[in-house]
Amino acid sequence: MTRLWLTLSALAALAALAALPLAAVAGDRPNVLFIITDDQAAQDLSVYNPDTRLETPTIAALAERGITLDAAYHMGSFSGAVCAPSRTMVMTGRTVWRLPPIRSRSKPKPEVCPPDIAAKSLAAVFNRAGYDTMRTCKRGNSYAGANAQFSVVRDKTARDGTAEEGSAWHADQVLDYLEDRETRGDADPFLIYFGFSHPHDPRGGTPELLAKYGAENRDKVDDIPALNPDAPALPPNYLPAHPFPHGQPGLRDEEKVEGVYDRRDEATVRNEIGRNHACTENIDIQIDRVLKKLEATGELDNTYVFFTSDHGIAVGRHGLMGKQSLYEHSWRVPMIVAGPGITPGSRAPGFVYLADVLPTLCDLTGVPIPDTVLSTSFAPVLRGDRDKIRDVMYGVYCGGTKPGIRAVRQGDWKLVKWDVLDGRVRKTQLFNLAENPHELLPGHHVASVRAMTRYKEAPTEIDLADDPRYATKRAQLEALLTAQMDAYEDPYRLWYQAPETDL
Repeated sequence: MTRLWLTLSALAALAALAALPLAAVAGDRPNVLFIITDDQAAQDLSVYNPDTRLETPTIAALAERGITLDAAYHMGSFSGAVCAPSRTMVMTGRTVWRLPPIRSRSKPKPEVCPPDIAAKSLAAVFNRAGYDTMRTCKRGNSYAGANAQFSVVRDKTARDGTAEEGSAWHADQVLDYLEDRETRGDADPFLIYFGFSHPHDPRGGTPELLAKYGAENRDKVDDIPALNPDAPALPPNYLPAHPFPHGQPGLRDEEKVEGVYDRRDEATVRNEIGRNHACTENIDIQIDRVLKKLEATGELDNTYVFFTSDHGIAVGRHGLMGKQSLYEHSWRVPMIVAGPGITPGSRAPGFVYLADVLPTLCDLTGVPIPDTVLSTSFAPVLRGDRDKIRDVMYGVYCGGTKPGIRAVRQGDWKLVKWDVLDGRVRKTQLFNLAENPHELLPGHHVASVRAMTRYKEAPTEIDLADDPRYATKRAQLEALLTAQMDAYEDPYRLWYQAPETDL
C-alpha cells in the first residue's frame, strides 16, 4: 500500500509539473517584459507589411525569436481617447463594457465591475506572486487604480525628439531599474511594463531620423510642408477625405493634430507618415538597448517579451488621421511574443484581444488568474497548440455620436456598421480581408487617387456591402454582430436591430 501511495504521489507531482511553464519546471520563474507603444498601426511594421519604408530591425528580430499574431485587436472604446479603455482592458482582463471608471476617483459600480478590481489588476496579481513590478509609460489615459499597484512607477509623457523628452527617456527608466536590480543582486522574477509615449502625435522625431524619412516637425495651422520626394509613399488605402462623415465633429485626432489639422493633401500626409516612421524607428532603437541589457545579465532567455500597442492609427488611410474607426489600421494591433517554449519564427492568426493579456501572462508564469477576468488566455496559441482562441471578433467605437461604429470579423469576412450623427449617417461596409486587405472603397478606384498612391488594385478590392451576390453573407454577419453585442452586453442598438430590453 505504501509503494502504491508513493507511485500515485509521484504521478500527481509529474502532472503538476507538466502544467507549469517550461521555465518554472526548471525552478526559475520566467520574467515578463511587456512593451506597449501609443498609436501603432501593425501595417507600419515590416513584420506585417514587407513593403513599408520603416526600418525596425529589433522588432523584426523579436519576431524571428518568437511568434507573430496576425489577428490581434483591441476590443474598442466608448471614449475618443481610445487608449484609456484599451489599456484598462490590458490591466484588468475585463471586456469593454465591464470596466471600472477610468479617470474618475469614484469606485466601480458593482453591477459593472467588482469594487476591488484594482487589487486584482496586473501588477497587484504579480506582486502577490512574488514578482518585482515596474512601470514606465505616458501619464494618464489608463486606469489609475491599476497603475498605482506597480512597486516602481516612472511615468512621463515624452513625445519630443530629444533623449530627455522622447522615447529614450522611457528606455532609460527601465535600464536604471535593471542596473539597480543587478547591483542589489535581486534574484526575484520581474514584470516590467515598458510603455512609450510615441508614435502618438505630435510625433516629435529626432533630427537624424526625420532626415532619413524626409520629414519635418511642424506645428502651425498654416505651416504647409512642401512635397519632399524622400518622404514615405502614400499607403494603398490613402484618400484625400473620408467618403462620409465619421461621426465626431471637432474630433481632436482628425482636426487638431499639430502640423496636420484638417489637411489631407499628399505633402502633409507623407510628411506625417515620415514623422511617424521616425518616432517608431527610435522606439525600435530603445527596445534594442533594453534587450541587450537583459542579454548581458543572462536574463533574456528566461524572459517573455511582448510587443504590442494600445490600438492602431490611420495617418492618412481612408482620409482619416486618428484611431477612432474600426478599419484594420485602427482596430488591429501588432502582437509579437518571444520567450521560453515559443517556437522561433512561428506565426498564427490568434484572434486575440488586448484584454486577453492578463490571463495569458498568468498562464505563462504559473500565476493564478484572478476571478475578475472576463477574457481568455492565448498561451495555447503561443505554445503552438492552437492557431486561434476564438472564431469571432467584436469591435466598438462610440466615443463620438451614439451609437457609433460596430464591427464583427469571422474568418476573412468583416462587417462594419456606422450609425452616427443622430441617424443621419447609416452605412454598412463588407470586406473579404483575404481579397481586400486594405479595405479599399469606391473612392480608391478613382483615377486621381490611384495616380497619387500608384497602387494597382484588383477588381475584388472593393466594399461588397451592396453587391447582391453577397446579400446572404451580409445578413449572416449582421446577425452575428447582434449576437456579439448581446454577448458583451453592449448598451446600444443599431438602426437595423430590434430593441433589446435585457441590455
